[in-house]
Amino acid sequence: MIALTFIVCSFSNLSHAAPSKGKQAISNAWELPPLILNDLNGQQHNLYEWHGKVIMLNFWATWCGPCLIEIPDFIDFQTRYSEQGLQIIGIGLDEERKLRNFVRTTGVNYPILQADPELQYSLLKQWGNPFGILPFTVVIAKDGHLVFMQQGILSQETFDTIVKPLLQQ
Repeated sequence: MIALTFIVCSFSNLSHAAPSKGKQAISNAWELPPLILNDLNGQQHNLYEWHGKVIMLNFWATWCGPCLIEIPDFIDFQTRYSEQGLQIIGIGLDEERKLRNFVRTTGVNYPILQADPELQYSLLKQWGNPFGILPFTVVIAKDGHLVFMQQGILSQETFDTIVKPLLQQ
């Protein structure tokens, strides 16, 4: 089971948001059902609160090794680029206690919202990840357009190529 979890977590597939065959693809985050989740303090948030920013929506869990590898980079990106309009939002697919402990010990400096365990796979599918592979990151432009999706670790090179130019717009 541990080996399977590692394989599932570490699988990487780069893709730009693209239409799927047989149905009209949604290309704008604001056309999807509203993403409304609680943060780790129980306060409800709607993704639309960050409309007008470049959003990196990152689905992760504390049991996912590759997820934990990329989070220090995300902390750095949020520190360095928040004034240019970057907003990273973590969607924790784990128990609140585990998420809270991880956030406290690592100093995560961006919002962590918790997905309902019963709905987490349907949520991943809704956002373009039908296999539930973690980590999974969706980049949303300031106007809401889905620009990029990636299963697996998001590298500095990908950030520089995909996200940084959006901050200049």
